[in-house]
Amino acid sequence: MKKIHSACIIDDDPIFVYGTKRIMKDVDFCEEIHVFENGLDAIEELNRLRVAKKKLPKLIFLDLNMPIMNGWEFLDDFQKIPEHIREGVIIYIISSSIDPRDIERVKTYNIVSDYILKPVTPKDLENLLEELVE
Repeated sequence: MKKIHSACIIDDDPIFVYGTKRIMKDVDFCEEIHVFENGLDAIEELNRLRVAKKKLPKLIFLDLNMPIMNGWEFLDDFQKIPEHIREGVIIYIISSSIDPRDIERVKTYNIVSDYILKPVTPKDLENLLEELVE
């Protein structure tokens, strides 16, 4: 099975990040994994990549509840990146929240592909790879 070039995890939970990175390596998900503890660090790095005319990560796993800049604020800033640059970037909300209001609010962002409940499983990643890699 092919893998994607790069993925990004934006989450302040070190246990979730460690487990997800390990599963990503086990299923040979991607070549590069970028990790950020909050949305601000992530959006700043994505803007640096954009200015340097480098490709943005193909996939972003985004937590909603984080300090400094939460997932909602990240989504609002990410939408400000010109569409032709963020085109092809797929965002999945990864959350432990089962609050129906969060799930409904996610649907208002057309840049979000889906909502996945934590934890991410190897099967989740294998299914994503099947969708992402042709």
